Amino acid sequence: LMGDCQVYPEKGTVAFGSGLHGWAFSIERFAEMYASKFGVPKSKMMKRLWGDTFFNAKKHSWTNVSEPAGHTGKPLPRAFCQFIIEPITMMIRAIMNEDKEKYEKMLKSLNITLKGDDKLLTGKPLMKKVMQTWLPAADTLLAMIVDHLPSPVFAQKYRVENLYEGPMDDAAANAIRACDPHGPLMMYISKMVPTSDKGRFYAFGRVFSGTIATGKKVRIQGPHYVPGSKDDLNIKNIQRTVLMMGRYVEQVSDIPCGNTCALVGVDQYLLKSGTITDIPDAHNIADMKYSVSPVVRVAVKPKDGKDLPKLVEGLKKLSKSDPLVVCTTEESGEHIIAGCGELHVEICLKDLKDEYAQCDFTVSDPVVSYRETVTATSSQTALAKSPNKHNRLFVTAEPLGDEVSAEIESGKLGPRVDPKERAKELAEKYDWDINAARKIWCFGPETEGANVVVDVTQGV
Repeated sequence: LMGDCQVYPEKGTVAFGSGLHGWAFSIERFAEMYASKFGVPKSKMMKRLWGDTFFNAKKHSWTNVSEPAGHTGKPLPRAFCQFIIEPITMMIRAIMNEDKEKYEKMLKSLNITLKGDDKLLTGKPLMKKVMQTWLPAADTLLAMIVDHLPSPVFAQKYRVENLYEGPMDDAAANAIRACDPHGPLMMYISKMVPTSDKGRFYAFGRVFSGTIATGKKVRIQGPHYVPGSKDDLNIKNIQRTVLMMGRYVEQVSDIPCGNTCALVGVDQYLLKSGTITDIPDAHNIADMKYSVSPVVRVAVKPKDGKDLPKLVEGLKKLSKSDPLVVCTTEESGEHIIAGCGELHVEICLKDLKDEYAQCDFTVSDPVVSYRETVTATSSQTALAKSPNKHNRLFVTAEPLGDEVSAEIESGKLGPRVDPKERAKELAEKYDWDINAARKIWCFGPETEGANVVVDVTQGV
């Protein structure tokens, strides 16, 4: 069902560009332009613009070698470089070198007209404006989404196994698989978006089954919710449902599955993410896994001690709005912000100052957190004794293995899995001792990481 997971530039499934300057393109964009010029179909032109294909201008022919028989002079450049990279480079260089005659000629050939104050721009601002007009990143991304991503009706048939944490044959799983607007409501909240009302957030997410509506009574299940318990669970009515339209929102009465939307009134009960449902026996939709970790840390302290409550409240809001930032308070009282890189931390600090805390604070130099791991079985046994010397604890460490670690992180062997099923899986698939597999004490760090403490004592 899922098909080929590989991406191919010549099929338009890869975009190139600059996120910083807001422009991007796929090969399809240039293939459309050159197809009419060369008088060939767009699909054929796309194949020629990637890989070992070269254009011989003297013979007006295509070849698969850079130095065909009889060719003299420099080797032929690849078509991708000649027809895509070179025009982009020429445009940027002409603008940055203030060669007005050259870049105006290029703009005319591309049917790009600068309007109003844009004509007065020079240097980098002009380069950004021209590139965003010529190759807008938003248009490129939207075109790729429309052309290549499957519809929810098709995609959820095979994605349900990775989306839903519960049994694959219960009502919620069947509704997600069918993308059924009349089935049980299953919605995943992935992000909190600040509203114009200071301190409040839209809960943004996607409806996987059922229909979310204003006034609907729902169960708000946090990421640590366990079916059957009341921890991390709130039952409330949806105040408003809105569609996110760029910087604007449009209020609607209801939204069926297959769509993204935002909810008002849910932000008080979720920190960053969670599941919205209307049936009591629904399990959670799996939390999103990020490929980066917050490893760059800075400490922040208000310049004026009176602003400490503002800073603390601001840190809570910052943590809520950004899924990747981690805000903590050390035992020493220091307030720590951890991000995925120095640029990410800089953006967080700016948002904290301008939006969330609205006070001045000092920032320490960034520190990179280093991690250690176990690469081999420890050479000796560690011993710890209780204060009265009556109890002794012996500990050794050994690597789990990449496959087991990956299974734990994905949730397939994590703390929420039935212990008997988990022990059976570890014994049959990974050759664990069945008794050790049954006596896993805990997972860590923070109860869910890919580290386990196992009790291997006998007769105790």
